[in-house]
Amino acid sequence: MTDIDAFPLPRTCPYSPPPRLAELHRDAPISRVRIWDGSTPWLLTRYADVRAVLADRRFSVDPARPGYPARGAASRGRRTGRGSFISMDGPEHTRLRRMLISEFTVRRVEALRPAIERTAAELLDELTAGPRPADLVARYALPLPSIVISELLGVPYEDHAFFEDRARAMLDDAAGDEANRAATAELARYLGTLLHRRSGDDLLGRLSAEQVATGALSRADAVATAILLLVAGHETTANQIALSTAFLLDNPEHAKAFRTAEGPPSAAVDELLRLLTITHFGRRRVATADVRLGDVTIRAGEGVIAAADIANRDPREFADPDEVDFARSPNHHLAFGHGEHLCLGHHLARLELHIALTTLLQRLPRLRLAVPTGELPFRHTHPIYGVDRLPVTWD
Repeated sequence: MTDIDAFPLPRTCPYSPPPRLAELHRDAPISRVRIWDGSTPWLLTRYADVRAVLADRRFSVDPARPGYPARGAASRGRRTGRGSFISMDGPEHTRLRRMLISEFTVRRVEALRPAIERTAAELLDELTAGPRPADLVARYALPLPSIVISELLGVPYEDHAFFEDRARAMLDDAAGDEANRAATAELARYLGTLLHRRSGDDLLGRLSAEQVATGALSRADAVATAILLLVAGHETTANQIALSTAFLLDNPEHAKAFRTAEGPPSAAVDELLRLLTITHFGRRRVATADVRLGDVTIRAGEGVIAAADIANRDPREFADPDEVDFARSPNHHLAFGHGEHLCLGHHLARLELHIALTTLLQRLPRLRLAVPTGELPFRHTHPIYGVDRLPVTWD
């Protein structure tokens, strides 16, 4: 089996999936790949297959199950204990998720619009008052979702350096198991203390008063949930903002849609999410039963990697999938996953991305990259794709 591709596969264009992934999508849409530990899970590249597996309860998200294709040794090590509900199956996942659904409805999220717009404007005030060039990640793309999720949860934003640093360490598979565990433990202690103290009108306060105090939620599950919301609530959105900005500055004809007085079409953000899918290492599952998928039978205990990034460019689902179409409709992309594990905060992420890009490009119509694209530090080895620094300047 020496001819099996090693996964993840290398990119050649920072804004497109790896060319080999496109070849597999065309020639072998369900194939074996070899991952870090020598195991050979199935790689799914077709939109229909990825969508079907993500909605099928016969494919487990539980990383403790034998055969689960962990991203790396550290990733496997930190998932041996009880994690948040996103790594749970069945009734327990549903029960815990339902406790939070009302916090992320369209109506609740839309009520945050004025605060998000104000935060974006204040960050740009600070940015434009400072030196040029500036790192847009450190000055804008990261602080915006960090401030929003801090206020939503009731976490003091003055602690952002602490929780952003621990979040990076938690998600960095190259940091090693010990560093991952230490970062998780430090965040757990921090958020556990906040949960104990919170009683106000914020998400942690409601979680503490309505779920933990009533016995509906254990303290350990509450802490794990708080970690998930804090980390996912800023890390993923920050990278999507930064990567989308880099793409638009590299493609000024598409940036025009965000610079107009009326703003971009409502579908523009979803098109960027489709094209620039940041979960580029695939969504991982393990089969709990034999499942026939196309011409392949995936056996119980076999791992599966659902490659949403290339599935989001499947011509069977998206006309001219490599082209930017800000009026694309419908656009049922898989950037937020699908099925019962659909990202809980997808409405909030969409709103933050829309406000962040529109405010930035309207406020600074001559914003541009301060270095060649080839010098940007894209996160090729990180499970959440993006760019670590984005030097920009403006007139």
